[in-house]
Amino acid sequence: MSARPILFDASHTSHTSAQTGIQRVCRTFFNELVTTGPVTPICYDPHLIGWRALRRDETAVLRDQTGGAGKSRGAKWTLKQKLAGAGSRWLGRKPTLPAAHGLICPELFSAKVGARLPELLAAVAGPRVAIFYDAIALKYPELTPAGTVARFPAYLRELLVFDGVAAISEDSAAALRGYWKWLGVANTPPVRAIPLAIDRAHTDPSPAPAPTGLPRILCVCTIEGRKNHLALLDACEQLWTAGLKFELQLIGMPRADTAGAALARIQALRLAGRPLIFPGSVPEAELHAAYRNCAFTVYPSIVEGFGMPVLESLQHGKPCLCSGRGALGESAHGGGCVPLDTVDAATLGAAIRRLLENPAELSALAAAARARHLKTWPDYAAEFTAWMNSLPRRG
Repeated sequence: MSARPILFDASHTSHTSAQTGIQRVCRTFFNELVTTGPVTPICYDPHLIGWRALRRDETAVLRDQTGGAGKSRGAKWTLKQKLAGAGSRWLGRKPTLPAAHGLICPELFSAKVGARLPELLAAVAGPRVAIFYDAIALKYPELTPAGTVARFPAYLRELLVFDGVAAISEDSAAALRGYWKWLGVANTPPVRAIPLAIDRAHTDPSPAPAPTGLPRILCVCTIEGRKNHLALLDACEQLWTAGLKFELQLIGMPRADTAGAALARIQALRLAGRPLIFPGSVPEAELHAAYRNCAFTVYPSIVEGFGMPVLESLQHGKPCLCSGRGALGESAHGGGCVPLDTVDAATLGAAIRRLLENPAELSALAAAARARHLKTWPDYAAEFTAWMNSLPRRG
């Protein structure tokens, strides 16, 4: 690989403490890349009105995988950062980016960032690659915030300027190719499905702790409409009413625009005395401790671009109940999971009851989960960079 660095766009992740799926990918991938060669993290600075390398404090935020208990998904710029950018612009001292071997854009970039991509791409000899997560805003607009739905067609067109696009699943890759075909675009960049990986640093080789008290079921995902918490909560309430004894733990940051109904239901169940644990978003160490301490997990989401909590559950040797369709099915059908045809309350409830009442089946699924060979981030980085370096520059 050339001694020149790869530029890594972390415009959003370097300014948020949130650990949503995309932020976790950005942080973990960056931390792996820097062990393999020179990487310069960059951002679009709206106060500078230009691209620049991250400063030390911003790089620290990008690299921090220990947090994750942030209360907001949005980017937060400190007063010092705002003044530094605006001051450089007023004084005509805009910094320049280093000569780069390539560019990786791992975020779902905003309209403001997308509008300034041409000047960034022109400064890089190539190859220039974006990561694509999912087409849920197109397939399920009713489950997606209105602002995302409105932004999405322009975002998919902006991806056409890259030399290649790495989709996080075969399902997402097919959706992107299909949309471009529907648009009638002839000269599209290659789209390669490179599924995500797990972080071995969080794998505890010691045996799972002996269960004490009620069996605990864990659900890890952002609290939002398409994650389908209402169906899970209805299923659990029916089982509690029927006399089954278990705890439900929900971990995830509420999304303000679509979480209202689920949050109201959570509060009502807790007020009714149901054994429901909801700490919201938690630091990474606490998240993985929750995986180790549960009996099994449920991922009730209707649709995903990948579904990292499925692999994280398997990483800890814990079976996962989830949809067997689309990208989730790509992970679920490899063993250790119970893939479901639907994720309505009745189907979820029946599957949860089955595992609670059949310890032998649960034990067999746990053994299958532990036997799975799961891709690690070094594997992902090697596959990604090898493919990236094979790409010719387009235009």
